[in-house]
Amino acid sequence: MTERPEFFRFHNGGEKVPLPFSSEEYDARLAGLRAAMTEAGVDVAVLTSMQNIAYYSGFLYCSFGRPYGLVVTATESVTISAGIDAGQPWRRCHGDNITYTDWARDNYWRAIRSVAGEGRHIGVEGDHMTLAAQTAMTAFLSPSKVTDIAPATMRQRMMKSPAEIDLIRAGAAVADVGGYAIREAIHEGTREIDVAMAGRDAMELEIAKRYPDAEYRDTWVWFQSGLNTDGAHNPVTARKLKRGDILSLNTFPMISGYYTALERTLFVGEADEASMGYWNANVGAHELGISLIKPGATCSGITAQVNDYFAERDLLQYRSFGYGHSFGILSHYYGREAGLELREDIDTVLEPGMVVSMEPMLTIPHGKPGAGGYREHDILVVTEDGAENITGYPYGPGFNIVG
Repeated sequence: MTERPEFFRFHNGGEKVPLPFSSEEYDARLAGLRAAMTEAGVDVAVLTSMQNIAYYSGFLYCSFGRPYGLVVTATESVTISAGIDAGQPWRRCHGDNITYTDWARDNYWRAIRSVAGEGRHIGVEGDHMTLAAQTAMTAFLSPSKVTDIAPATMRQRMMKSPAEIDLIRAGAAVADVGGYAIREAIHEGTREIDVAMAGRDAMELEIAKRYPDAEYRDTWVWFQSGLNTDGAHNPVTARKLKRGDILSLNTFPMISGYYTALERTLFVGEADEASMGYWNANVGAHELGISLIKPGATCSGITAQVNDYFAERDLLQYRSFGYGHSFGILSHYYGREAGLELREDIDTVLEPGMVVSMEPMLTIPHGKPGAGGYREHDILVVTEDGAENITGYPYGPGFNIVG
């Protein structure tokens, strides 16, 4: 190559591979985005987050410090990817793809400009675009106006299509597979890391069986014991399990960017009286919360009722976070539909097609009888007249005193 281009199209392989959803599904999502753009007067959307690029194109990027994008106009949908990925982004996206090179700084923005043009009304993700990116966008696109369209995209992602719900339901079943594998691996003297690997391996094999055309990455397990159960997202250690230990089982299968979860409290061999009291109280809150998830309920209203349950038992001070959140394009390092979280400050009304978790947690401080973190977690699909619980692994002492 005698001339080094700033960007080019590298549609390597001749044809695209199967995406997580049909072309009709992605076209419908883009139609929803374009409707939001029209309402806001936006000419061009420049999306930069992993969650929105994956949602509207099917391509889930791996940044490694490089920027990626999806440019959507009234007629075009073009992913912008780095040269290190070669033809893979085109093969795994709905629509067109442009590869930018690193032979000159800001070729990323030159590639975007080739689709977006200059002097137009640009829609961006205000919760993702950095100050540096905003400066570069202004320099290269000279927008007539900039509007934050992140809230509109979040609202769209909150309402799941039937195809999305099918995938999420399958993900919940995979999480159950990991849960059962973890239960079988729990024995006195076994390390947290060994139990976690058993759950992860079982889930990855199950995903590959169910989705032979998918990408496989990012499935993980947090399995915690003893003091390490005090936080919901504590990393795995090499601590060895002891009889009477409180355990926290957390399986997280990832299928084409879609996250699901199973979380359970367990004990090794036996649970003392104080532990049983906290555990049963948290199970009661979990069951109450599940019963409250239905169309017309508000996130804050559900939260208030579960708060009252804990307050009546003098346990509210041990609650450590909200009671649930939305599911979809989500991971521990990208995505979150913050408008659909079960917290005091969220007044969103539940509607059919939304998918939420119920996951109350109590953290009893070290040194107190029954110390540790107690958490149960189920995933529910809001239906026309209630909610469908798609988590199958049992919760509570009757099944989860093991090893």
